[in-house]
Amino acid sequence: MEVDLRGIFAEKFGDSEGTKEYFSPGRVNLIGEHTDYNGGHVFPCALTMGTYAVARKRTDDMIYLYSANVKHAGVIEASRIALENRKAYGWANYPLGVVWAFSERGKAIDSGFEMVIWGNIPNGSGLSSSASLEVLTGVVLCDLFGYDFSMTDLALIGQFSENNFNGCNCGIMDQFAVANGKKDMAMFLDTSDLSMEYANISLPDAKIVISNSKVKHSLVDSAYNDRRMECSTALEELQTVTDINSLGDLNEEEFEKHKDAIQSDVCRRRAKHAVYENQRTIKAVEALKNNDIATFGKLMNESHVSLRDDYEVSCPELDVLVDLAWSQPGVIGSRMTGGGFGGCTVSIVKNDQVEAFKENVGKGYKEKTGIEAEFYVVDIGDGARVIG
Repeated sequence: MEVDLRGIFAEKFGDSEGTKEYFSPGRVNLIGEHTDYNGGHVFPCALTMGTYAVARKRTDDMIYLYSANVKHAGVIEASRIALENRKAYGWANYPLGVVWAFSERGKAIDSGFEMVIWGNIPNGSGLSSSASLEVLTGVVLCDLFGYDFSMTDLALIGQFSENNFNGCNCGIMDQFAVANGKKDMAMFLDTSDLSMEYANISLPDAKIVISNSKVKHSLVDSAYNDRRMECSTALEELQTVTDINSLGDLNEEEFEKHKDAIQSDVCRRRAKHAVYENQRTIKAVEALKNNDIATFGKLMNESHVSLRDDYEVSCPELDVLVDLAWSQPGVIGSRMTGGGFGGCTVSIVKNDQVEAFKENVGKGYKEKTGIEAEFYVVDIGDGARVIG
């Protein structure tokens, strides 16, 4: 950790006696985008970068939250008795939403607490800083107040709070990946029933490189909720001609057979992405199991085209990064990752080409957009936990 969180805690709250330390990772999704709320499969992994916290119980009802990343916001104060989403709380609405969600699950905390956080996930990058903070708060509350929720429970609570307290109608992938991460493993998750298997993603000849467009998004304010509505409309219309519970129940052939039931061309394209992307994800994991990394990369590329053209959640800057990546030697596959409308791309790059990739893509991106991209060669790590 690059900052002395206990020192900051003592500075803000008088001392750091009785504090404990926690960590929750960010995540990157290798393939399977915008499938998690459509009953499909996703393939994310937890990162070693993430969010750290130092926390301690109080004896009164007050909650005090401070972020070393958002120093100008100062210490945020709220009462556990009357929790509500307030614009003035800013970032703190995410942990406060989890406290609220615990009480909605019949586990209201019996006193307040103090928490200082710091993270090294770039804000707005699409690497799930919000889910990281939500699951982190869940781990803190379980530890401080003696609750025994499973990690998947904490993922569901994080999703519930983001949907209902913060107003973003996100799926389960981000919180699930953050909660259940395992070193050198990606998670092949069926979001229709939360069944999951780990798949080894240690790539002996290649690295996962994340390229940050530096274009920040906010899913709450973006077209994210519109996409959910468009998929929901498509599903309802498909259900008039075929017996399905979600778009993830269809394969490509079945979709093509029934797609004319979807009245709107826009909704039809959204549904096509959800169906085809789910099948791409299933095929990609199978390819990985067979050590066919070339096919995995090809499916990543196809994923980006679909996200750009059918789902329309890319943006010019992400497209520039991906186009530049595709033209580089040693690139096995590249696509936008996360909700879209900014954020990052994920590329699999041969070891001996990583430095050239960063230099060439960075230079080309600056020339085309005027923006300095950031690059992270990432390691896959474990999920959220108490660390000290």
